[in-house]
Amino acid sequence: MKRNRLRFILAVVAVLALLAGAFCVTAAAAPGDVSDAIEGTWNAAKEQIQTIVNRVVFPALTLILAVLFFIKAGSVYFEYKKHGQLELTAVIVIFACLIFSILAPQFVWRIIG
Repeated sequence: MKRNRLRFILAVVAVLALLAGAFCVTAAAAPGDVSDAIEGTWNAAKEQIQTIVNRVVFPALTLILAVLFFIKAGSVYFEYKKHGQLELTAVIVIFACLIFSILAPQFVWRIIG
């Protein structure tokens, strides 16, 4: 039973490797012109990428971090009431990440270019 399963898995992996090799397309640029090809692709897609990241990625990340911050702050408060021990490290780290995600769109595109 185990041998049949192993043979099946090996056959599937072999077929997938053959298909991947058959359908791969090699990207080529003129000799010494690779950086121009990369810069041209980046410049063509830069506006779309910036729009998507600024309107979708950063707000979603900010929302997730804000929810996580309030949940963690509440759990720290209840832990303090229960045991009298105050552990703020996780709350401070999440708050710092939240501030970074709010301010990131202003400076991240200057860094990337």
